[in-house]
Amino acid sequence: MTAMKLTTLRTAFSGRLHTEAHDMAPFLTDWRGKWTGRALAVAQPDTAQDVAAVLRWCHEHRVPVVPQGGNTGLSGGSTPDGTGQALVLSLTRLTRVRAVDTINNTLEVEAGVTLQEVQAAVEQANRLFPLSLAAQGTCTIGGNLASNAGGVQVLRWGNARELCLGLEVVTAEGEIWNGLRSLRKDNTGYDLRDLYIGSEGTLGIITAATLKLFPRPAGQAAAFVAVPSPAVAVELLQLAQSRLASSLTAFELMSDACITLVEKHVDAARLPLSERSPWYVLVEVSDPVSEAQAAAGLEGLLEQALEQALATDAALSSSLAQFRALWALREDISESQGAEGKTIKHDIALPISAIAGFVEATSREIEAQFDGVRLVVFGHLGDGNLHFNLSPAEDRLGKAHEAAFVALEAPVNRLVHDAVAAAGGSISAEHGLGVLRRDESARYKSAVELKLMRAIKAALDPLNLMNPGKVLPAHEDK
Repeated sequence: MTAMKLTTLRTAFSGRLHTEAHDMAPFLTDWRGKWTGRALAVAQPDTAQDVAAVLRWCHEHRVPVVPQGGNTGLSGGSTPDGTGQALVLSLTRLTRVRAVDTINNTLEVEAGVTLQEVQAAVEQANRLFPLSLAAQGTCTIGGNLASNAGGVQVLRWGNARELCLGLEVVTAEGEIWNGLRSLRKDNTGYDLRDLYIGSEGTLGIITAATLKLFPRPAGQAAAFVAVPSPAVAVELLQLAQSRLASSLTAFELMSDACITLVEKHVDAARLPLSERSPWYVLVEVSDPVSEAQAAAGLEGLLEQALEQALATDAALSSSLAQFRALWALREDISESQGAEGKTIKHDIALPISAIAGFVEATSREIEAQFDGVRLVVFGHLGDGNLHFNLSPAEDRLGKAHEAAFVALEAPVNRLVHDAVAAAGGSISAEHGLGVLRRDESARYKSAVELKLMRAIKAALDPLNLMNPGKVLPAHEDK
């Protein structure tokens, strides 16, 4: 690509175009530092019309496009490859909150607005947007929708898909589809919105969305509960659902190994119980009337759980500071595991009824087949999403042991993912496929499913310019 042709791109849209290596560098490495690519240039358009102009230019010149939001993904989905032929298209300058409708309970917002900014905007309108992620200060709504983000409150509110009513999308040819409908019911043909949500930028670029809002809860309470096993945690979940119904907003599972890591790497972290337990759950309740009523509902659950031996101890929040401290024990697990050293991560989904058996059997197989590893298991038990991770054993920490641990990744992945497939699960629950799980996912999909996915890709992106090499295996998306 000549400098002259890039000059025609520079004049085609308003915004920024980075072509110097030092300016492009922040856009070329993923959040975990696992992938670094090269790019022809990095474009940062100002509007959806500018995005369309960039894509028309790319279509004309046959330039691949890698869409990027806050660059907080964990699967390499927004990182260019090493050829230097692709244009990175960053949406971070599309930052307008276009409209808040408190009667219809909707918010129209551009793709580059961060999740935290969305939550702040709707709080001013006394509304709730319940999507909640650890990276909410930097992840963007466009990226959340492109990856169908999950988070800690899927149990009550659903994934990003369930929280979106309409989209504005720029197609691979550079046309703008205005699907920003704010309707709960619309049976007028194929649901194009659902095609683009979760497509990781391989079919088109989301530039704006209409999101669902909800009344803000009047009160919240959380409890940190000791349980003897995942099987008992599942029983406790069933009891919580029967007692609390829709007021149950989160139900998180974590092993003692997780909490030990948090205590080691986070100075303020303290186990809020008198004795340790092999497993813990964090339960959150929201109430439309008052915080006292939320706490009362949770207290009633805990009393019954202790009577039925579904819990051995519990700590209930009695202030906002305690509520946040309990949640910090859960939210700091990932960073604490990263601070410990190299990790082998699995973002899996299972039928809730299969989780206890999976954890027991797969943990046993890993311990039998692989030396020098620690299991670090936690996740959103309420919706069946586990982070079934491994760290080096405490006596295998340090640079001298890193290569041996990294060499275990492929066989460990195969063992875990085969077990997930056998249990009727998914090897990517909320992080997306990107390049990390692209080829592995194809192993577990039927020929019919892959054929249908290829057909959709070919119909919406016939030149294979939209984030090529992501989601579909390299030999499948040509």
